[in-house]
Amino acid sequence: MSNTILYFHGFKSSSNSDKAQEFKKFIENKTSQTKIIIPDLEDDFKEAHKQIETLIDENSPNILYMGSSLGGYYALYFAQLYKSKSVLINPAIAPLNDFEIHLGKNENYATGNKFTISKDDISYVRSLHHKKILEPKNNLILLESGDEILNYVESSSYFRGSYIDIFYPAQLSVDDWQKEYAKFKKERDGKKEDEV
Repeated sequence: MSNTILYFHGFKSSSNSDKAQEFKKFIENKTSQTKIIIPDLEDDFKEAHKQIETLIDENSPNILYMGSSLGGYYALYFAQLYKSKSVLINPAIAPLNDFEIHLGKNENYATGNKFTISKDDISYVRSLHHKKILEPKNNLILLESGDEILNYVESSSYFRGSYIDIFYPAQLSVDDWQKEYAKFKKERDGKKEDEV
């Protein structure tokens, strides 16, 4: 079992995102055996990559990768690279279609940091993926049907063979985390849900 969870926030977001903080509270209330790290990822994709590699070096080997949106994209990449497991919430999927709308000047909604994205930057972030899902059963995919940006139908097709839960119509709540945690423990331990 993983002793560390690395949770990566989405594009133009921060470690203070509602999803990240809700999940952090949930884990801290459930166990003292697991450390959860939610870094403020750099807006520059190459710098974010280096930052994640450093976190992996400092916390290996028992890491579960988790993320939302672009953070889910990163989490899948590193989980596959290091043959680990992932939990992905509305993850961005390769090849990051329509990412060109972010070319030029941008501002991080959470931090106010201003940054520029070039075609080379988009090529770089697109390079951070594997041609196929290597071990589908190592991934739990949580999709919200009401996500404004990511298409849950495309995502469920992309992750065929993985564990997928689709939430209709809106966002994951603390109650949903409880249910997902119970399912995860049941699957892991081979127990009935009422024994969890």
